[in-house]
Amino acid sequence: MTATACGGGGGSTTSESPGGSGAPAASGDGQLKLGTLLPNTGALSFFGPPMTAGVDLAVKEINAAGGVNGKDVTTISRDSGDTTTNIATQSTTEMLGQGVSAIIGAASSGVTKTVINQITGESTLMMSPANTSPDFSTWDDKGLYWRTAPSDVMQGRILGNVMVADGASSVGMIVLNDAYGTGLAKNIRSAVEGAGGEIVAESMFNEGDSQFSSQVDEIVAANPDAIAILSFDQARSIIPLLVQKGVPASKMYFVDGNLTDYSKDFDKGTLEGAQGTQPGSFAKDDFKARLATVNDKLKDWNYAAESYDAATVIALAATAAKAADGKSIAAQLEAVSRDGEKCTDFASCKKLLDEGKDIDYDGISGPISFDKNGDISEGIMGIYKYDDNNVPQPLREEAGAV
Repeated sequence: MTATACGGGGGSTTSESPGGSGAPAASGDGQLKLGTLLPNTGALSFFGPPMTAGVDLAVKEINAAGGVNGKDVTTISRDSGDTTTNIATQSTTEMLGQGVSAIIGAASSGVTKTVINQITGESTLMMSPANTSPDFSTWDDKGLYWRTAPSDVMQGRILGNVMVADGASSVGMIVLNDAYGTGLAKNIRSAVEGAGGEIVAESMFNEGDSQFSSQVDEIVAANPDAIAILSFDQARSIIPLLVQKGVPASKMYFVDGNLTDYSKDFDKGTLEGAQGTQPGSFAKDDFKARLATVNDKLKDWNYAAESYDAATVIALAATAAKAADGKSIAAQLEAVSRDGEKCTDFASCKKLLDEGKDIDYDGISGPISFDKNGDISEGIMGIYKYDDNNVPQPLREEAGAV
């Protein structure tokens, strides 16, 4: 199953990685200090625990293997909130003030748009494990923005094809009106119409909205064969409205922003047969067991692998650069992710680098082969189906170019 942090005073938390001194790294001393800008509060807060655990596990394993440039990696964790607040700006300002080398996050493409210029403008690296908006492929980021999740060009195309393959000739979409929702909708429309289908209704809502009756009424009135719910946590309010209108679960399709465990939210069987997509490989038992060493309460694993890979590949690039500033790390990211000797964890990759060899890191989430835009050039999309307990179960994976 996939899907998916806490704190007061705006949701901020501070953590130091094992062996970390807690003091800011001196500029230019080669110590890698990672900041995390992940959702402890807001519409994507259910993503926080697995993403934070992914980073924490990577840092634990990096430091166990000797760290970066002979020093332990340290972490500073702060809340990103969502686009209804300015928590992300406050958190970013604080982390930049503490001299972080790189910031991992945000989860939301909309949140990233509020801070990307602030981060890259300070020559700090930014790497998101979950941003999927195609807008970032051409963003003027000085070469400092990267991501380990495929853009919505891939997810939208695959989800559209899934609905058509399931027999839907007409599709309705309930869409969050932000970079994430509209980007997905655009690519779903392209896939559905390209296969001869039709988008019969597209109803929008805004971040912060709490009432969705008008959107549900509009979609149901169009009587589509399939309904795509392109939202974050708002799905918890949208699903009951669709059920009340007699929409069967088999007509409902979810995306990574809302593909989660609803076993405690709805009666058994409510979502049985519904499907959804999630970038990345299915979480394997070994990886789940390793994540449990840093958070033994995890039940969802959305973007944990992408977060782990982000921290690991940043550490490898810093090792290759023999430096820990944003520009030096960015200059090595393509090199450590492709066209070298394959390796799949920090320890084995570091050994190859120490021997003067070129490496090609393949991550837990899939091949991490960066292109010049900071995007991964190939990706894996998981397709899930809900069981009788309203829990998404792995159905199949699809790989392809992004």
